[in-house]
Amino acid sequence: MKVKVFDCDHESDLEASINEFIQDKEIVDIKFSVSASVFGEEQIYCFSALIVYK
Repeated sequence: MKVKVFDCDHESDLEASINEFIQDKEIVDIKFSVSASVFGEEQIYCFSALIVYK
C-alpha cells in the first residue's frame, strides 16, 4: 500500500491532479482537507488530499 499527498491553492486544480493520478491506480481511500487563513486583507485557502492506493 502507498500514499500520495496533493496540495493546491484552488479546488479545481486539486480535482484535476487527483483525476489524472488515479486513472490507473486501485484506490483504497481518499481523505480531503480544506484550511483557510487570513494574511493582511487576503484570504488564503489550501485544498489538500491524501490518497491511499495499491
